[in-house]
Amino acid sequence: MTEVWFYHLERSGLDEVLPELLERTLQRGWRALVRTPDPDRLEHLDDWLWRYRDDSFLPHGRADEPEAARQPVLLAIGQDNPNGADALFLVDGAEPGELQGFERCVLLFDGRDEAALTAARRRWREVKAQGLAATYWRQTERGWAKQA
Repeated sequence: MTEVWFYHLERSGLDEVLPELLERTLQRGWRALVRTPDPDRLEHLDDWLWRYRDDSFLPHGRADEPEAARQPVLLAIGQDNPNGADALFLVDGAEPGELQGFERCVLLFDGRDEAALTAARRRWREVKAQGLAATYWRQTERGWAKQA
């Protein structure tokens, strides 16, 4: 059964948090799929993941490019899972679609955006109603703290 983890971003933005979570995912031996509904965000993340740190990069590709199925991290707008990802990352209010087949779904939302908070609360209720395991992580001064 898919675990759904909610990450409430309060102190850091998506550009800081997502690469770290993707690195952890790859360290587990998992593949990742990052889904956004926004083509501009997809473009930004594609560029950002190559250069977010001077000493590292995250090997990744886009779902609309050749060899998408071979990518350890795939950036996508659509609902499919072409790289057979174990972990699904939802940003910018992306719809999860079918979660079967994913070990984990990570929903990242900006705590400074009221619309994002409202959407995350709605999604939490939906996840719980489906009987899925849900965990809520909040950013604190010392890092991430599991709240529920």
